[in-house]
Amino acid sequence: MAEFVEKYINPFTDFGFKKLFGEELNKDLLLDFLNELLKEEQGKILNLTYLKTEQLGTTEIDRKAIFDLYCENEKGEKFIVELQKTKQNFFKDRSVYYSTFPIREQAKRADWNFELKAVYTIGILDFVFDADKDEPNKFRYDVKLIDKDTQKVFYDKLTFIYLEMPKFNKTEDELETRFDKWLFVLRNLHKLDRIPDKLREMIFDKLFETAEIAKFTIDQVHSYEDSLKYYRDLNNSIDTARDEGRIEGEIKGRIEGEIKGLIKVAKSALSKGIPIKDISDLTGLSEEEIGNLL
Repeated sequence: MAEFVEKYINPFTDFGFKKLFGEELNKDLLLDFLNELLKEEQGKILNLTYLKTEQLGTTEIDRKAIFDLYCENEKGEKFIVELQKTKQNFFKDRSVYYSTFPIREQAKRADWNFELKAVYTIGILDFVFDADKDEPNKFRYDVKLIDKDTQKVFYDKLTFIYLEMPKFNKTEDELETRFDKWLFVLRNLHKLDRIPDKLREMIFDKLFETAEIAKFTIDQVHSYEDSLKYYRDLNNSIDTARDEGRIEGEIKGRIEGEIKGLIKVAKSALSKGIPIKDISDLTGLSEEEIGNLL
């Protein structure tokens, strides 16, 4: 069996996320997480049923959707839970598109008054939206249809919740609520070598037991290895692109600075009546570029 540096799985791998939240045996973990997430939204969820994650369009040519997790509570309300490991420019668009599937499937063929059950789309993000970078302390976004003038909710059955996990930086000592504890686990599980004292609760005891790699079967270890490798390769590619972009930016900045300096010299020389050809020889700027400074 392979050896891992970490004691517990990384929840941001596909295998890790579905191991914790996508198995019938561990449904109580997802139930507790959703109850904490939506506590003020709709009261307590008593039961969940996992639904098919692959959703087909109305016709064969329609795009399909494959959710990370898709479930339904005892009231028929639907929950899409998506884990997004890398920045995606149109993730908000995607989540809105995904929400249309549980809406459309509620259509009834017989007489129907168009009453719908609530739909919740939850994005657990391992990145920060560009528009949110200036709000380092706001990591949760609850989105509904509202009236712009009154700021009152116009329609309360369609909810999007985005959790920007890189912004959640609370330490164990700073955890105040059970929801804090859940976010702390999601962010730090693979970095821990024991259950923190503040998380000594039955639900988290089960989570840590479920997440312990040493208790996996050989097949589970291999599946996790593949999932972890994909996650690391993805992050390495992003880090490389970011570093290359930073280097390109530095080079571009230097070049722009040098050009500005040469232009300043050229303008000064022009003001002193020095011939354009001589200025070109001095600065390396073309005679046309110097002529445009006149």
